[in-house]
Amino acid sequence: MTRNFPRLDIQDRWFESGSGRLYVRAWSPESAVSDTPIILLHDSLGSVELWRDFPAALCAETGRQVLAYDRLGFGRSDAHPGKLPLDFVAREAEAGFDAVRRQLGLGRFVAFGHSVGGGMAVHCAARFATDCAALITESAQAFVEDRTLAGIETARELFTDPAQVERLARYHGDKAAWVLDAWIGSWLSPEFATWSLDAVLPQVHCPVLALHGADDEYGSPAHPERIGRLVSGPARVEVMAATRHVPHRERPADVLQRVAAFLRDIP
Repeated sequence: MTRNFPRLDIQDRWFESGSGRLYVRAWSPESAVSDTPIILLHDSLGSVELWRDFPAALCAETGRQVLAYDRLGFGRSDAHPGKLPLDFVAREAEAGFDAVRRQLGLGRFVAFGHSVGGGMAVHCAARFATDCAALITESAQAFVEDRTLAGIETARELFTDPAQVERLARYHGDKAAWVLDAWIGSWLSPEFATWSLDAVLPQVHCPVLALHGADDEYGSPAHPERIGRLVSGPARVEVMAATRHVPHRERPADVLQRVAAFLRDIP
């Protein structure tokens, strides 16, 4: 059910990224407690719309502006010009993320990424370390785990049902097939098997909150533990019991409370 959040200003914009237009939505509180916005990075099949009412709730709970954008090839953004490169997790920091920051004239920010967006948020925090006030990962993968691959294999079987692809097309239009291949094809590629965040995590110096569901079908608690162990800044690892891959949808009030508490002392 969609909740109503009074006194939030919501604006939609499109920006040129150099490779195509990107769609951005901003939720702004009537009176912000901080000038440092939260930038959301979506998951492998995600989009601005698929965050549903979480960004508005996050804005209301934290008193901060919240920004979300569709990566190139997803949602309302333009189609990707080709096959997704296998360095796509690292590349997003200097591609769509940097384009959005420059177009909006943003300085300091909080990076918040879900699933593969969490890995991208790690790279954003490392690449723009001077400006990243804090990093929040939710259900992020830090390496290629057997559980991750098994979850994707299960999803591949699910998407042999045309009805599931049609459902995905509600959010991605005629880009839905590309979105599926960008996820399944990339993660199951033998060339991607050695991917990890190990090299970039020590470059993260800001405070970190790593949230993860204990029953996440796409990754065990070894992922947030690895993030917390390898970053250079202070880290808080919180594994949520009886929770799967989308904590912000399964236990929204709990996630909001944890994030708000984490950000309370961050200007």
